[in-house]
Amino acid sequence: MSVEIINPFPQLRIDNLIIRAIQKPDIPLIVNYFQVNRQYLTPWEPLRPDSFFTYEGWERRIIQLTELQRHGLAYYFMIFEEGSDEVCGVITYNNIMQFPFHACNVGYSLAESAQGRGIMRRALKATNQWLFDNLNMHRVMASYMPRNKRSEAVLQAAGFKKEGEAKDYLLINGNWEDHILTSVINTNWVASTNE
Repeated sequence: MSVEIINPFPQLRIDNLIIRAIQKPDIPLIVNYFQVNRQYLTPWEPLRPDSFFTYEGWERRIIQLTELQRHGLAYYFMIFEEGSDEVCGVITYNNIMQFPFHACNVGYSLAESAQGRGIMRRALKATNQWLFDNLNMHRVMASYMPRNKRSEAVLQAAGFKKEGEAKDYLLINGNWEDHILTSVINTNWVASTNE
């Protein structure tokens, strides 16, 4: 894997995948991703306002996302297959906290057309490693609904271990859903000298 840092907007390449942090020129690409996959993703995501699926809605959202990325507080990665400018998935890291927690949450989605090819497993491993190496994260946490067997398999393949269960944890598609709590630990974590 090679890693290239473009200002605060990382770009990673793993196998035939290009994974890069979202920027303003990407608005049409991300809008298309969510429009095309709206029905497919609905059972697994929070209810989205109609503006979430529009260029204008993402114009406002991108301002917040790029500012959070500039400060290392969140990252919104888009996944592409080499030779294509169509987004095939997204990985979001939020609630990034440093000392003494050194941890964050991750969420992701994959296009219906990209299922079953190991794309999310490879992309998630690569972005987790980027956070470990560049932000000195110690723990990345993820959760999934018990009936979401694909998400469970992705997390297991990416090294996440089950840590517990949470009742009525997230409001998904208008319903409070139980979730399995998992994390992956950076086994090479070392405290920085200023802590």
